[in-house]
Amino acid sequence: MDTVNIHEAKTQLSRLIERVCAGEEIIIARGGKPVARLAPLLRSAKPRTPGLLKGKIWVAKDFNAPLPDDLLDLFEGKSPPEEHRAARKAKTRRR
Repeated sequence: MDTVNIHEAKTQLSRLIERVCAGEEIIIARGGKPVARLAPLLRSAKPRTPGLLKGKIWVAKDFNAPLPDDLLDLFEGKSPPEEHRAARKAKTRRR
């Protein structure tokens, strides 16, 4: 694994990329201290197969149905209605 300074990396980028494509990793340094690593992208071992989980996963018919207002409010970060907060507090006290 070679180390090159930033100036060299800028002027020799095409050559460095060719080396990386051949499998090398190159460290880029600033002032002698490593700051980045130039490395090849990892490829998937085998290509994905469409339909691999067919029949193993199902989506409910009402998947796209609108959410109830109280649940939607929670997703949007709005405070729950006072009666919901009171019910939660009561459950917490019972435990």
